[in-house]
Amino acid sequence: MKKLLNGIVDFRKNVRPTVKDTFALLALGQRPDTLFIACSDSRVVPNLFASTEPGDLFVIRNVGNLIPPFSEGESGPHFGSEAAAIQFALTQLPITEIVVCGHSECGAIGALAQGQTPDDAPALSCWLRHGGSSLRKLEAGAKLGGHLERHNQLSQINVLEQLEHLKSYPVVRKRIADDKLRLHGWYFDIKGAEVYAYEPGEDRFRVIDEPYAVTLLKRHGDRS
Repeated sequence: MKKLLNGIVDFRKNVRPTVKDTFALLALGQRPDTLFIACSDSRVVPNLFASTEPGDLFVIRNVGNLIPPFSEGESGPHFGSEAAAIQFALTQLPITEIVVCGHSECGAIGALAQGQTPDDAPALSCWLRHGGSSLRKLEAGAKLGGHLERHNQLSQINVLEQLEHLKSYPVVRKRIADDKLRLHGWYFDIKGAEVYAYEPGEDRFRVIDEPYAVTLLKRHGDRS
């Protein structure tokens, strides 16, 4: 808490004067173009490694960057927090891109890989079921990230599996079909402080250096 409070004091003294006008404009509304889905891990900081500003990203963060597949209950639609955020992002905001970003050394994915969660964490065990299909693919011999340790291989496989979960949402499918939405799989390597993007043509994650970023922009066109 001491660090947080001292940080706020520092923000008021040194940062607030330079961003006050920006936030005054943002108070009138937000117009992010990217929905960014990441893990709650304290080491994963999208605004830092993507050099984004306030108002650029609409963010979902949870344990393991998991997205429950779309479902409807017997008595009507049943939505959780992630589904609500997806629906809000795609119906109320000008979102044209969705990024699912996994990362190395993920505690949630490590627990999933080992099949072990603390005995006193039943909610965590229940939540990790949304990564179960990722684990089954790894155990069936999926080779993605084969040079990595097993838990980091699973993290990369899980990114792609969560993209498939996203596609189960009608609002996502419609936007993709109308060519108004693109999905991207990213992976943040903590030790190397590098961000990777999934390259479908090579079936691997490639580091996003300047040449590859130029390639991606040319391929998709810059909608900004």
